[in-house]
Amino acid sequence: MANVLSPEQQEQVRALGRLGWSLRRIQSATGVHRGTVRNYLQAAGIGMRRERGRRLEADDRSSTSQVTLDAGAEAKPTSQVTPGFGAAPAVAEVLASAAKSRCEEHRDLIAAALDQGRNRKSIWQELVDRHGFAGSYQSVKRFIRKLHPSSAVAHPRITTAPGEEGQVDYGTGPWVKHPKTGRYRRTRLFAMTLGCSRKSVWLLASQSSSKVRCELHETSFRRLGGAPRTIVLDNLREGVVAADVHDPTLNSLYRDMLAHYGTVALPARVRHPDRKGKVESAVGFAQKTPLAGMRFDSLEEAQRHLDQWTERWADKRIHGTCKRQVAEMFAEERASLLALPTEPFRYYQQGVRVVTSMAASRSRRRTTRCRRA
Repeated sequence: MANVLSPEQQEQVRALGRLGWSLRRIQSATGVHRGTVRNYLQAAGIGMRRERGRRLEADDRSSTSQVTLDAGAEAKPTSQVTPGFGAAPAVAEVLASAAKSRCEEHRDLIAAALDQGRNRKSIWQELVDRHGFAGSYQSVKRFIRKLHPSSAVAHPRITTAPGEEGQVDYGTGPWVKHPKTGRYRRTRLFAMTLGCSRKSVWLLASQSSSKVRCELHETSFRRLGGAPRTIVLDNLREGVVAADVHDPTLNSLYRDMLAHYGTVALPARVRHPDRKGKVESAVGFAQKTPLAGMRFDSLEEAQRHLDQWTERWADKRIHGTCKRQVAEMFAEERASLLALPTEPFRYYQQGVRVVTSMAASRSRRRTTRCRRA
């Protein structure tokens, strides 16, 4: 990276400093050394947080990770701590196998839905809404696990402060009939997910451009009732003109739109998709749950179906990582979002200047003379 940062990255560093980020955190997010960050913040007169050292003692670490035993007690594996734990599972397995699952009568429907790529949550929701299924979601999970056994992969939990971060991403939307040609065409699914509460806004678009992307952001801000302080995005040209490891160049229209709402853009590093894993999970959740195998006659109908599912199921679900309801967590985070400005963002069109070299202009003059002759 060059000794002098680009104007876009200088503004990004100053904006993160105004948010109260530490030097190490700014270095981790932008790739700029904290010494350089300190110089730019001092030149702009922005206060910095003091770096806290790691003062965790060995006794403190051991006290939080170990269990105190009684005197003379012998350490045992976790599975052997609870007395009488070995006989109960065997009895439970016998009783479970003897009882017939409520999902058995819907076996063909469940198998067909799995072949379409739908997940377990969407199958259970369809059984409840359309077939009067009275069983629980856990019963559907157990039944599908018997049909298609799979292994779960554990991922670390990333904690974000309320109102601090939002993640955006694009995905493939459902098939929608074109109003002029009458043919079904694929749409684009836009998702914005808050990092703290996991509240997501899903929007559908028939086309994509820099202005459309900005309008989708503004619609998401209005639906959330505020804007997060930072936006983590991918490296699409609608948001990032040049994807560089150390110095990405943002689209000027997208950058100005976010600045209007007081939000700072943080492009994800190249080959680091886990940086925005929450919104990628939200995109896959919407693709496999309400939109899998669906076709719509208009974009409005598809968006209405998606909004009804969001209100009926997505916001009321218990998040698997946080173990709390999404709507309840969003109600607590909503007050921490930035207030929306009173005036809307005024869009502008960037002009294209064509530069012609002297050699090309001379060649054109010669061609014109020859034609006249």
